[in-house]
Amino acid sequence: MASADTSMSLSIQPFHDSATGTWTYLIIDSTTKRCVIIDPVLDFDIASGKISYGSISPILSVIQHQELVLDWILETHAHADHLTAADHLKQTIGGKTVIGQGIKQVQQYFAPVFNFSIATDGSQFDRLVAEGDTLTFGNYEISVYETPGHTSDGVIYKIDNNVFLGDTFFHPNSGTARCDFPGGNASELFDSLSKILSFADDTQLWLCHDYPGNDREAVANFNVSQMTQNIHLANTDSKQEYVELRQNRDAQLSVPKLLYPALQVNICAGQLPKAEQNGANYLKLPLSFQNIN
Repeated sequence: MASADTSMSLSIQPFHDSATGTWTYLIIDSTTKRCVIIDPVLDFDIASGKISYGSISPILSVIQHQELVLDWILETHAHADHLTAADHLKQTIGGKTVIGQGIKQVQQYFAPVFNFSIATDGSQFDRLVAEGDTLTFGNYEISVYETPGHTSDGVIYKIDNNVFLGDTFFHPNSGTARCDFPGGNASELFDSLSKILSFADDTQLWLCHDYPGNDREAVANFNVSQMTQNIHLANTDSKQEYVELRQNRDAQLSVPKLLYPALQVNICAGQLPKAEQNGANYLKLPLSFQNIN
């Protein structure tokens, strides 16, 4: 996919994973040949348990062909719809993993769900970030903004005039992120959406997901002015109305099919479960029982 040139030396290359609807971004400073990756996808077939690297391979090819140095692997949150390729990237070409400090709350909730004996202080990641933090790569600064609501660890990253949204806004015709996961809160998401719309009208907003139908191709970005027409805000007149709309919609949504596999990996910065005595790796599926009277 062609890159988006945003300045003399900054380029953004979006890669869409059609299986999960996820956008992964490779951001390059061509002057210094440094780069960052946002929300990388590890391919996982839930029926067979097969792990593969088709989604991340084209990004690795660009990095290797252009002889780039990967500084940061940025997660906008612990995703529930795909496994992260962060650890695969780190082990293959380096780079430090980054996520919002709210990951600690996510770990504290899900570690007991999976009966995991893991640290719940975020130490699996190289860097935890919070509102106002900055990172650097090449000649550019990455500004961090906390955007809770979908999850407690949600953050967005601003580079130059570009904001990488995570699960906040989707395509204007698709609405906004769900808020029914543990730590989710529709009122907080409304505040996060308002924060995003406070950027200048020409700020480029890069989506975390897009789920195109047969009528259009996947779209990676809109500007702030365009996003004000998002259907979930355009169709509500107040925070209270938005919260009611969001809660009513969430009550009708199914559990993401990769929720449990994804979270077991993603709260551990992409590290797969260690092999057991027979040499095999396993993911857990908590069972629930419904009484039928």
